Amino acid sequence: MTTIHPTAIVDPGAELDEGVEIGAYSIVGAHVKIGHATRVMPHVFLDGWTTIGEGCTVFPFASIGSQTQDLKYKGAVTFVEIGDHTTLREYVTVNAGTNEGDVTRVGSGCHICAYCHVAHQCLVGNNVIMSNATNLAGHVIVEDDAVFGGMGGVHQFARIGRLCMIGACSKATQDIPPFMMADGNPATIHGLNTIGLQRHAVSEAVRRTLKEAYRILYRENLSTRAALEKMKAELIICPELNHLIAFVSASERGIAR
Repeated sequence: MTTIHPTAIVDPGAELDEGVEIGAYSIVGAHVKIGHATRVMPHVFLDGWTTIGEGCTVFPFASIGSQTQDLKYKGAVTFVEIGDHTTLREYVTVNAGTNEGDVTRVGSGCHICAYCHVAHQCLVGNNVIMSNATNLAGHVIVEDDAVFGGMGGVHQFARIGRLCMIGACSKATQDIPPFMMADGNPATIHGLNTIGLQRHAVSEAVRRTLKEAYRILYRENLSTRAALEKMKAELIICPELNHLIAFVSASERGIAR
């Protein structure tokens, strides 16, 4: 059964699935869609063309779907999409896109902690953890299973690779390749995220291959292109290595060193 507190304001145009709970003093706009068994706690603001998946929890004072802070915004219809079973903690802000049809997306199974900000057209993958006060500028891409320490920031258009670990208070100004640990201001690479790989049941053989890839990319004084060619020629190809090579090859901002 859907439950709406008497003090909440829910526009008649909003679409609420079975089992949704709307807490006291929360506001839900006309174009908002909320999936099955999602809990919206008191004092939450849901606005714009926003879709929230099933089994999510939105904590007090979060603001989801509000107009972008991008000064280029001219009134276009833009979107926010939140996946299933994602937690948005206190004071989280997720802004809509800038141009007609643009989407800001946070995937499923994410844990977005207090005071985090996800700006316009960010694409955040599944099972991402953003610790308190992590801030993503516009157009940032975060791949699955990345983890951020608190109070860090990511420059606009930068990419954070799969299964990365970003240290607290770090500033990522360039792309962080998959499976790496990064820390500092600006963030630099400090090795392979071995613990994260183990926790995600990546085999020992693949971990050895990725360790060799890290050595070639960061310890042999090679250009990025030469390092990629050496990886392809000398290492045992596996999906994880292919993903690392493809990510680095596609970098436009350059990779953190």
